[in-house]
Amino acid sequence: MAYSLNKLYQSIGVSKQAFHQRMDRYLQERSIEEQILMLVYRVREDHPTMGLRDMYFKIAPIDMGRDRFEILCKESGLMVERTHNLRKTTDSSGVIRFDNLLIGLVINKPNQVWQSDITYFDLNGKFYYITFIMDAFSRVIVGHAISQRLKTEQTTLPALQKAIKSCMDLNICIHALIFHSDGGGQYYDKDFLKLTEKYKIRNSMCQYPWENGKAERINGIIKNNYLIHRVINSFEQLQIEVDRSVFLYNTQKPHSKLQRKSPKQFENEYFCMANYTEHVNTDSKESNC
Repeated sequence: MAYSLNKLYQSIGVSKQAFHQRMDRYLQERSIEEQILMLVYRVREDHPTMGLRDMYFKIAPIDMGRDRFEILCKESGLMVERTHNLRKTTDSSGVIRFDNLLIGLVINKPNQVWQSDITYFDLNGKFYYITFIMDAFSRVIVGHAISQRLKTEQTTLPALQKAIKSCMDLNICIHALIFHSDGGGQYYDKDFLKLTEKYKIRNSMCQYPWENGKAERINGIIKNNYLIHRVINSFEQLQIEVDRSVFLYNTQKPHSKLQRKSPKQFENEYFCMANYTEHVNTDSKESNC
């Protein structure tokens, strides 16, 4: 195999190193396009008549010029409002896709499935980005990040690191946990996948937004039930208010699907009543009780 690949490199007149450098650049470009398009779909749902030029300056992608942004959006059918059943996905050549592992799955315990999504927050005419990771069973927000850019190292990576740390602090095993998301590039970035591989987390992706509905709903809850009622004039204030809102949601907000208990209360009672020793050691379980 190595001999055949070397012959291939020679036949196209490039070195092995140059070939892989080009491939890495190509994959990085495709990842950036996917990251931007997933956000554009969300903006289009909220602002169906916003022009691409205005959307470009709202999103302000540092890795893509205005003309390329408009061409990409036009090629993806984002000139006009799209309905769910007509939603066009992008050409994913060279882009990593994971199977949807939630199809047919019964979710019956905490830390079995985490679901994640990235939303935007319009502040003083500029978009900022909020990444949430939620436990699909208990609805606890286990990790989140607030950022000024869509880069993986500012969105999904710190949110997942926070979620993992909270489990490690409680000696909770997350091996074989399913991490479910949309197809945004932040969810198949190399550094992100290194982290999921390290902890043996299984990646899962949906094809359509409604297949990640729980994560999308948490965006609306935090923005519309909490942030919209706060006085927020800066990025620093946004960070403080998101942290505060996540705490209030997790610990105090009754949830209709959780017997009118808060997510944390529901999760703690589950650990106690189910004697969940497989994921929580005795000391952690007693403190939860």
